[in-house]
Amino acid sequence: QVQLVESGGGLVQPGGSLRLSCAASGVTLDYYTLGWFRQAPGKEREGVSCISSFDGSTYYSDSVKGRFTISRDNANNTVYLQMNSLKPEDTAVYYCATSKLHLNWHTWSRRFKYDYWGQGTQVTVSS
Repeated sequence: QVQLVESGGGLVQPGGSLRLSCAASGVTLDYYTLGWFRQAPGKEREGVSCISSFDGSTYYSDSVKGRFTISRDNANNTVYLQMNSLKPEDTAVYYCATSKLHLNWHTWSRRFKYDYWGQGTQVTVSS
């Protein structure tokens, strides 16, 4: 049984940092593309970042580029999202997800390309 568990969310002031973790069980992340998505109240779930299992390519949404960094630790079966210079508009529930597909800059943010999802972790950016 595949399980993804996110952690690391919380309340942070604007300009602060958080590091989200996504620990996987029942699946070996080496062979999967890994994505981070977020969903703010009243909005659709959107892609934040992705890291490919094939060549290590990383992708970011324009809204987080330069501030967020995705990384993976295959030995610990975990993927991370380092979030710096956080803004109030980054407030959302953050989800990690896995895909068996080789995604590219055009397809990585499409939710239906991913097959397993975590339960999410809340990130609130507020003073």
